[in-house]
Amino acid sequence: MTKAKILWVDDEIDLLKIQILYLEEKGHTVFTVNNGYDAVELVKENNYDIIFLDENMPGISGLDVLAEIKRIKPAVPVVMVTKNEEEDIMDDAVGSKIDDYLIKPVNPKQIILSIKKNVENKQLISEKTSQRYRSEFSELTMRIGSAETYEDWFGLYKEIVYWELELDKSGDRTMDEVLIQQKEEANNEFSKFIKKNYKSWFTPENENRPKMPFDFFRQRVIPLLDNKKRICVIVIDNLRYDQWKLIESVTNQYLETVKEELWFSILPTATQYARNSLFAGLTPLEISKRYPEYWLNDEEDGKKNAYEENLLAELFKRYRRKVKFSYDKILNNKAGEKLNENFSNLMQNQLSVIVYNFVDILSHARTDTKMIRELAHGESAYRDLTMTWFEHSPLLELIKLLAEEDVTVFITTDHGAVNVNNPVKVIGDKNTTTNLRYKQGRNLAYNKKEVFEITEPEKAGLPVTNISSSYIFAYNSDFFAYPNNYNHYVKYYKNTFQHGGISLEEMLIPYVMLKPKKNI
Repeated sequence: MTKAKILWVDDEIDLLKIQILYLEEKGHTVFTVNNGYDAVELVKENNYDIIFLDENMPGISGLDVLAEIKRIKPAVPVVMVTKNEEEDIMDDAVGSKIDDYLIKPVNPKQIILSIKKNVENKQLISEKTSQRYRSEFSELTMRIGSAETYEDWFGLYKEIVYWELELDKSGDRTMDEVLIQQKEEANNEFSKFIKKNYKSWFTPENENRPKMPFDFFRQRVIPLLDNKKRICVIVIDNLRYDQWKLIESVTNQYLETVKEELWFSILPTATQYARNSLFAGLTPLEISKRYPEYWLNDEEDGKKNAYEENLLAELFKRYRRKVKFSYDKILNNKAGEKLNENFSNLMQNQLSVIVYNFVDILSHARTDTKMIRELAHGESAYRDLTMTWFEHSPLLELIKLLAEEDVTVFITTDHGAVNVNNPVKVIGDKNTTTNLRYKQGRNLAYNKKEVFEITEPEKAGLPVTNISSSYIFAYNSDFFAYPNNYNHYVKYYKNTFQHGGISLEEMLIPYVMLKPKKNI
């Protein structure tokens, strides 16, 4: 049995000596206080496994103390002890994130049961989660080694993300290294799969290819527009599947997930290529040929995604659809708040398209800003920071507004990001792209065994800027580094989140259809 460190708050604490002695005989340590003010100070200065809190105290009430404790130490379980069984009191307590409640007079067995439920149960859940993962480990390893189709990889990646999130929730860090190694193994095999199959997906006769960004509006949006549905497409730049699964726990309070799919991003898994492809409904090669005025090559100056609205308009023209649509790109909270203020105007369109850039900005800030790097020091912290942003963002307010409308909502992205830690040397001329996960240029020097090379870009849907131009892509957690000033370069970029190359995190991206709960 777990020995708990307990704080008991009651203005009649002297009347609870029997219960306290019983707890101490069971090996628990009990600290007592007879008012809410002192209780709050103790919580600020100490850690407790569980707090028993009287609901009806003079001065500051138990509910007020509860709210303050949850603000200071949100994870500590609080058990409300009350004489009052009124429903509104219980509603207030539950709304303030109470973990349990007891009705006075309490007997020692009730108290022990509450400790088991709120303290030992968390430990048991943590242990059980680790045990379940250990039991699934061998089967998952076998599936990684035998994966042959893109559907296999969809299932595997969902399973890996499931365990990442489950182990995060359990708080058990003992299996972290095991899971990291298993994901590395999965990425190694996934890279071999991409090397073997990717270019074949761009041959006209290949009908068995995965869905990719340029399929989205044609296959998912236009059919609904034809049925006179109102649609809102939210593109969160650089959103990974694991980040989506966290966000979904919040969106599901307002919007029901009707359909969740994994699609493949395109190479390079970079905004210039993947998001332009999404809005144009074309490969980058096709965009550069059809709409050269809307496409800038890597070495050209200018904003590479300045014409997404134009490309979407051209898509509807090609498919002979007259669609009243709006396009908004949100780069900061002020722009998001302004969009929400004009929500009624937004809903006058049959299609609303909104690009949110925060997650991409976060990944770049993590590279460039020491404080952000410390806040998001690993995968779990990176997810948590994304979740914190979302819970306090204008995007969540927009979702609440959408929940009141008869509208179909899509949440998707252009690519994800991977945590890089292994430098791979490459040499290029001054016109070579600066991206850490892919390089495009004429005079590239590299070890062919360390990269995925595409020497005939047109066969992979990529523009050709010069007759001798080629593309190379980094695998797994690799990143490209130049020999000049190598050590400084490696130190600066190691353990940062990057995109452009080949990994499960970058390439397997969520496409989710949601509807307001009241309309289902």
